[in-house]
Amino acid sequence: MNRLFANRLFKIGLWIFILGCGPLLAVIVLAGIGLWPDPDPNPIGLGLLAIFAFWPSVICMIIGAVQVARSPSRRRG
Repeated sequence: MNRLFANRLFKIGLWIFILGCGPLLAVIVLAGIGLWPDPDPNPIGLGLLAIFAFWPSVICMIIGAVQVARSPSRRRG
């Protein structure tokens, strides 16, 4: 697992996911537990940010994981 987080492309994808989808997920959770001022929010901007950030982040993380899996320093046995 440490090798996965050492991969640059995986870390970039993870940060894109956190910064792109995190605000929308935070609004959903905060509204669900009653800490958001609007009990039924409609965060259009945050939804668009999440839409445009989700797939690029997933693709970067998958490519990074494949790079780690195919690296020659992988332990066998």
